This record gives sequence, structure tokens and C-alpha cells, in this order.
Amino acid sequence: MPTTTIHFVRHGKVYNPDHLLYERLPGFHLSDRGMRMAQATGAYIAADPKLNTVAAVYSSPLERTRETAGAFSTRSTGTRRAWGGAAGTHHRPRVIEAGNEFRGKRIGHGKGALWRDGNWKLVLNLWKPSWGESYRHIAERVGAFANEKIREYAGRQIIVVSHESPIWSYRHLLETGHPEHWMFLRKTALASITSITYDSDTGKVMSITYADPAAQVE
Repeated sequence: MPTTTIHFVRHGKVYNPDHLLYERLPGFHLSDRGMRMAQATGAYIAADPKLNTVAAVYSSPLERTRETAGAFSTRSTGTRRAWGGAAGTHHRPRVIEAGNEFRGKRIGHGKGALWRDGNWKLVLNLWKPSWGESYRHIAERVGAFANEKIREYAGRQIIVVSHESPIWSYRHLLETGHPEHWMFLRKTALASITSITYDSDTGKVMSITYADPAAQVE
């Protein structure tokens, strides 16, 4: 029975001195620490024979995910990159960050802060986001991407660099049957790897594992 494994990697830490909720806004890049996180995860991938023979690497089109994916060099991972474009990144909008009406707002106090000007009224239900894209829509678009790749890469493995909410919403749907969750209990650390193995013929989930290679990066 052939299996396909998709390794969902969250991007590294972002440089965000103004503490903005950046979501899908452009111009947010990895910090120095974030780049070290990406490199640590890349080294972990390169050292693991179960990971270093992946057939392709994909990423969300946002800068922080593209930069994280860029740390997984073809020489260190042995991958055949299924990427195009000048930056060498194969973009996939279906694994992009969640849409959020709070984008550009500050976390905490000050002008434009999240809780000023009635913004708090959008937070009606933390289990079913009322301030942007629903968990179900997030999980279903990631699932549609995964289902396409399960058959395309039957018997092989790929890496997909994405974001916290898409990775966890999809995983939660697979494990519980529903994508709704308490956002503060997500197990999706920066530069972590959530590996999902499927039966290539049926798409059935065979296993889900998790690793946090960048946990000690300062």
C-alpha cells in the first residue's frame, strides 16, 4: 500500500517591533532569530533519512513562509524542488494565513490597538472566529490542497511551509472531525513540523506526528 507524507512546517519568528497583527499583510519578514529557527529546522530535515528525501517543497506566498522554505536548500535536503519563479518558491494560496479583520491592528495599548474603537465587538466566539475566515473554511482549503498532493506524490513525501492557524485547523479537523478549537491550545510552535501520512489510494490518515526542532533557538 503506497503512502504519502506531507510535512507541514510553520514559518520562523517574524520581525515585528510594532507588535502588529500582520496576518496577510505584505512586508513582514523573518527576524534574525526566525532565520536561525528556519535553518535549525532545515538541518533537522537534512539529518533525518525519513525527511531528507522529500520530492518537493511548497509554501504559502507570504514572505515569512517563502524565507523559511528558502532555508531548506536542495543541497542540504536532497530535494527536487517543484518551485518556479525568480525566488525559487512554488506558491500555493490555499495554504496561506487565515483572513483576519484585525490585520494592521496593534496588540495591546496605543493608537490602533486591538481593543480600541469597538474592535472587541468582533470577538463574539473564540471557537468560531467572527473576526475573519472561519476555521472550517481554513481547514477545507488546506485539505483540498493536501488531497491533490496525496495522489500526485503517491509513495513519496513533500514539505509544505504554512502558518499556525491553517496547520492546526486542518490537523484538528482530521483528529476530531471538526476544525473549531481553542486557539491558545494549539500545538504548532514556530518552525515546527507536523507530519501527516496518508494512504495514497484512499486519502485515509495513517498517522500524525509532531516535532519542534527550533525550540532551543535563541
